[in-house]
Amino acid sequence: MQQILQGYDVIHTQQRDIYTISRLNHEVHGILETSFPLIWVEGEISNIARPSSGHLYFSLKDENAQVRCAMFRARNKTTRCNPDNGMQVVVRARVSLYEPRGDYQLIVEQMEESGNGALQRAFELLKQRLSTEGLFDPAHKTPLPSVPRQIGIITSPTGAAIRDILHVLKRRFPALPVLIYPIPVQGTDAAPEIARMIRLAARRDECDVLIIARGGGSLEDLWAFNDEQVARAIFECPIPMVSGIGHEIDFTIADFTADVRAPTPSAAAELVSPDMSDWLSSLEQKHKRLVSHLNILLNQKKQHLVWLLKRIQHQHPGQRILQRSQRLDELEQRLHRGIRSLLRNKHAGVGEVSAHLLRATPQHRIERLQSQRQHLTHRLMTSFKYLLDNRRQQLTALGRTLDSVSPLATLGRGYAIVRHVSDGRVIRSYKDAALGEEVEARLATGSLICNVKDKKP
Repeated sequence: MQQILQGYDVIHTQQRDIYTISRLNHEVHGILETSFPLIWVEGEISNIARPSSGHLYFSLKDENAQVRCAMFRARNKTTRCNPDNGMQVVVRARVSLYEPRGDYQLIVEQMEESGNGALQRAFELLKQRLSTEGLFDPAHKTPLPSVPRQIGIITSPTGAAIRDILHVLKRRFPALPVLIYPIPVQGTDAAPEIARMIRLAARRDECDVLIIARGGGSLEDLWAFNDEQVARAIFECPIPMVSGIGHEIDFTIADFTADVRAPTPSAAAELVSPDMSDWLSSLEQKHKRLVSHLNILLNQKKQHLVWLLKRIQHQHPGQRILQRSQRLDELEQRLHRGIRSLLRNKHAGVGEVSAHLLRATPQHRIERLQSQRQHLTHRLMTSFKYLLDNRRQQLTALGRTLDSVSPLATLGRGYAIVRHVSDGRVIRSYKDAALGEEVEARLATGSLICNVKDKKP
């Protein structure tokens, strides 16, 4: 971030442009939002706060550093873990700037518990034992054929992985025959069935290369591919095998035993299928270069469009609402602390008066001091009630201001936000939607999935 800011300062120093603090924070906020993608961060939770708004504020720390984090109520409700101080977690977040304080922070989108559980320990023990036996030795790996006559896919016939693989194969080499060996990809009976199907594919010897695949999931979801009998079936299979299990960050025992590990099922399909463009004539190669040039130009335009969309999103009222909501939470916490401090001070004053009364022996002085104490108590309660009513009125006014700029109020009046179902982009013109396309209409409560039957200018 310092390098980005230093370069930014140099540019504007040359232009002799003097920044206000608000403008500087606003510009830096935009740089952070557009320069950093969503990232995964692991650390220990500390200083957790749960205000009445439902948002969650805490710090993530390790041995050498810490960073402030905010997890807003919409995301906080969907997390499966119960965050608390001292918990080791992994969060998926975007880098942002809290402009009122000038501090950078992480806006958490997803949170998971981390640590070495029983499954992780079992995974490491089995991995070490099989590695010692030589099942992962590169000397036993079989090279993949450059042009297979038929590809075998060992996966669930109803999962997303088979669709991704078939889509890639159809795109790269549609004439390549495919044979599917159906298996369950999770559950207690999955591992024996996977091992049996691998041995069946090896015994039938119908394919030149095999892909074993499934979509992403948790360690428990992928556990069938960490089974020893599955690993030994892969090791004993004479047909070259590519594993495409889970996402790029997921590793299983099957990945280490297979001849080639692909980060995803789609990448596995890329590895085993030839590119039909290599089989085209010189005219097709020239056409490919032309298409490549157009794609580069299109990507540049898309990048520029993405940059413009991010700037629009940064200036969206929703960002200011989140900032104001966080500021409101801070003011609420300060109000509670101030009231508690005031009460402590007043109670201390009452205690001093009581002690003075006890030391005074004349009856009339006792009565006078008792009357004075009652008067002070009445003033204290009146002052506290006035202060509490004043703070409540301020909070109500801030809430009304927040509701007045909320886009949900617009939706409540009968309007809707229409987006593409495929990529979530907002539809602003009838030209942006195609006939027959599915679109999502976001209402004040819930949403509708609609099909475009006709378009009118």
